[in-house]
Amino acid sequence: MNRENLNVAIVGATGAVGTKILEKLLERNFPVKSIKLLASKRSAGLEIAAGGQTYIVEETVPESFEGVDIAFFSAGGSISQRFAPEAVKRGAVVIDNTSAFRMDENIPLVVPEVNPHTLKNHSGIIANPNCSTIQMVAALQPVKEKFGINRIIVSTYQAVSGAGAEAIDELELQSTQITDRANIKAELLPSASAERHYPIAFNAIPQIDAFDESGYTLEELKMMNETKKIFGDQQMAVTATCVRLPVVTGHSESVYIETDDENATVADIRSAMENAPGVIIQDDPSSQLYPMPLFAEGKDEIFVGRIRKDPKHPAGFHMWIVSDNLLKGAALNSVQIAEELIKN
Repeated sequence: MNRENLNVAIVGATGAVGTKILEKLLERNFPVKSIKLLASKRSAGLEIAAGGQTYIVEETVPESFEGVDIAFFSAGGSISQRFAPEAVKRGAVVIDNTSAFRMDENIPLVVPEVNPHTLKNHSGIIANPNCSTIQMVAALQPVKEKFGINRIIVSTYQAVSGAGAEAIDELELQSTQITDRANIKAELLPSASAERHYPIAFNAIPQIDAFDESGYTLEELKMMNETKKIFGDQQMAVTATCVRLPVVTGHSESVYIETDDENATVADIRSAMENAPGVIIQDDPSSQLYPMPLFAEGKDEIFVGRIRKDPKHPAGFHMWIVSDNLLKGAALNSVQIAEELIKN
């Protein structure tokens, strides 16, 4: 791979995450020679303007990856399963933003601030974790390093953009229909494939993706299993509850942890997280300073606040973590993986 002039492809380039990947590549001066935008046949021919250039979207076919060095995938798991091997076969390294390969033991699942060392074991495909997992593990990594973490209980409050551009459109439409609740049109959430659908406007839906026989949703299981894989600790106790809120962009998380060190203080936890790359502490209750998705939108960082000790557990701590799910939760993390690849 020529690390100076890379040929890059973005699969799913017209989607919410794909467009952000393009923006971040240009914004961060990623060393590209060319950028190829790929999507479905119906999107072929569309023009996308970015960075003073106009790109023409092409249909994704196996031959699209000839000469490509790095291919970013964000077009759904079935597309990744179909075309990622084709890209690898033609010499590309795939950074996949879907759940298709995340739990494959032979494929690294990477958050660069946490486990960049696993990149050396890739065989052509690298998995980008779930958006909610990324912001949580990146924020908690310095605490884990310094004090150890044996338990995590997380409740997420996730923006509709995590379900795609159509979910944003549905929220906006429902917001205009709310005065006539009987006629609210709900077709996508909690899951497009679900038997029943509920309005998201002025609502909270405690289901993201389908349920499995355990009573957890697939989104919750992703967070639980991915966290253990990224931290390299299958014995860690991780439990998740994932909720969809009528927020356009920015996932919020209420996180409870138990450390191995019962002598750790709130000041210790805050100090560890203040020095973490990409983490900003917003934690001053006296002035009502705490993270909120409205103010995290469009920002690369992960914001942490409401750090407090559990009153009944000597090693228990609660906190509130917020980040833009389309950026650090998806596009930015993907680009950072690529940067780590070429750096090392």
